[in-house]
Amino acid sequence: MQKKLVSAGVLVSLILLIAIVLTTNWIQGSLFIIGLLLGAALLYARFGFTSAFRRLLSVGNTQGLQAHMLMFAVSTTLFAIILSTGFSFTGLSPKGYVSPVGVPVLFGAFLFGIGMQLGNGCASGTLYNLGGGSSSMILTLFAFIIGSTLGAYHFTFWMEQTPTLPPISLAESTGLGYFGAWLLQMVVFAVIYWITVQFAKKKNPPTMKPLPTTTGWKKVIRGSWPLFAAGIVLAILNALTLTVRGTPWGITSAFALWGGKTLMALGVDVSQWGFFSGASGASLKNSVLADSTSVMNFGIILGAFISASFQGTFKPKKIKPGVAGAAVIGGLFMGYGSRLAFGCNIGAYFGGISSFSLHGWVWMVMAMLGTLLAIYIRPLFGLKNPSSKDSFC
Repeated sequence: MQKKLVSAGVLVSLILLIAIVLTTNWIQGSLFIIGLLLGAALLYARFGFTSAFRRLLSVGNTQGLQAHMLMFAVSTTLFAIILSTGFSFTGLSPKGYVSPVGVPVLFGAFLFGIGMQLGNGCASGTLYNLGGGSSSMILTLFAFIIGSTLGAYHFTFWMEQTPTLPPISLAESTGLGYFGAWLLQMVVFAVIYWITVQFAKKKNPPTMKPLPTTTGWKKVIRGSWPLFAAGIVLAILNALTLTVRGTPWGITSAFALWGGKTLMALGVDVSQWGFFSGASGASLKNSVLADSTSVMNFGIILGAFISASFQGTFKPKKIKPGVAGAAVIGGLFMGYGSRLAFGCNIGAYFGGISSFSLHGWVWMVMAMLGTLLAIYIRPLFGLKNPSSKDSFC
């Protein structure tokens, strides 16, 4: 255990929590705490979206995608209850992420799929790996912010000048209702899980590399968590987020906000951009601590940092030139793609499917296709892909 780093992480988290509560309210403080827990769950299990897609398409390893299906089964069940009853801890009416399906989602998710494989991390992966000590994620995050800001600048064009269908909810747009939509998605999750089992038997892929761990109850804070356990925890925390702030967990809207605020400080009036209309425009004038997504992002980074310090794995390394180049390009692609696709692997994929939005399923397919292309691009930057001859992937 890196005790000094643990102490520093806890101290910074307490100071930030107090600042958040004093600046805003306990709702924001609660979301920061949820962010800490999300960062811990992601780090302890190295819960990946990027790696899950890459392992599946390169060698047929299905462990990651199977964990996704369990996570979705839990989150979909909880979301169905919350959205159908209007349950809330704060009085804010819960509303899922249901977004339009069209060219922006198709292109944005495809671009994001390429970007996350080059950047070696998705939106959640960028944050928790940064907190966990991955040096290249500094570049990925910086480029992510730039790409997201550029996507916000072009947002009106993509929304108004390209073919797009209205938002489609499997629960509310089909007549199925929340129970019918829940049942439909549970069947789909089960079918996908069964297919992955059969696929893995045929491919006989290398298994995921064991993570640093220990024994007994020490595993909770010093060891590693099973993927399935982390998936359940993430699903519960996402549902909790929905009941606290009224919307599911998201990440990348904060990146556009950070970029927008930076440009405003430099004299650029971004309030005229279509993306920053309404509530997003109001966020430009308020403290960043008043933005719930930003607060949760800070929590994820610190939660991962504290967890890595507990494990003794926080050890930043030098960044190789090829990795640096891929990180920048990947970050730009993810940032731009996330604005077009109404979110990332969290807001569009995790939050979208959990909210019964068709765009979440479309995002999954297109991000998979982007990943498939990126597998052939990664070696150009010196990035390795899993091989069927590996002992672990």
